[in-house]
Amino acid sequence: MQQKLTADIKPTPADIRRYYNSLPADSIPMMPAQVEVQILSFEPPVPTEETERVKQRLREFTERVQSGSADFSMLARLYSEDTESAKRGGELGFVGKGQLVSEFADVAFNLNDPKRVSRIVQTEYGYHIIQLIEKKGERINCRHILLRPRVSATEKVKAIERLDSIRNLIVNDSLQFEQAVIQYSQDKNTVMSAGLMINPNTGSSRFEYQELAPEIAKQIYTLKEGDVSQPFVMMDQTKNREVCAIVRVNKKTDVHKANLSDDFQTIKAMLEQKLSADFLHDWILKKQQTTFVQIDPEWQGCDFEFPGWIHEN
Repeated sequence: MQQKLTADIKPTPADIRRYYNSLPADSIPMMPAQVEVQILSFEPPVPTEETERVKQRLREFTERVQSGSADFSMLARLYSEDTESAKRGGELGFVGKGQLVSEFADVAFNLNDPKRVSRIVQTEYGYHIIQLIEKKGERINCRHILLRPRVSATEKVKAIERLDSIRNLIVNDSLQFEQAVIQYSQDKNTVMSAGLMINPNTGSSRFEYQELAPEIAKQIYTLKEGDVSQPFVMMDQTKNREVCAIVRVNKKTDVHKANLSDDFQTIKAMLEQKLSADFLHDWILKKQQTTFVQIDPEWQGCDFEFPGWIHEN
């Protein structure tokens, strides 16, 4: 209700500047140290024999389930590397097709027999086998077992060496970081933004240090604007697997009082919050004149935020 009432509150840049200039000095908030980071990352290649090992393991699980010697949900609890669903025997709960990665969804939504196990499915997360539980209209409930191939130490070293060569090209001005991202990065979340990371908490490109992955924060803490880190290994939390990366500090801001140049969006949000609160206050006062509200006697002595609810007959 509040969102609908205040949806049209959109201050102009001039409004925001006037609001900022009207603030007493002690009302201007302090802004924490923040950083903008570009990232280039890719996964070390997985040897063919390791991929085959994982597939063979999944084939063995399928044979055990089909023969009746093992229960799919029990195997999921014991062996699936999707730790959240493993706690539920691999069960995902009812989901629509659009909630699943396409490779997984295409197979899962074509299952019809709950007693059968799907073929092996490869996704960005690893390799899966799937068992249908139930279909309801456009939604299904299914179980899965996820296994991920392991990356050897040798492959990690090769990936780090490759990144080191890319970094040398960048720092020697033979290759722009943005161009290197387009050519080499496998991070689909940042490759189209020249590697610029977006803070999922705010939707902006600014991060406080504690909002970054620890491996990234450690790398950039001592770097200056424009510096490129040494190659390092980090955990990709979305896929729960290791990737190799380099990062570049795009911009750093120290702790400071908010200003229009660096913190325009923050000041805009402050003004929007104030305007919304003022609008709702006036709206409630107006509605009090035309709205009957019955208040239980035991609550009539409360200290209401908006006086005027109680009227004597």
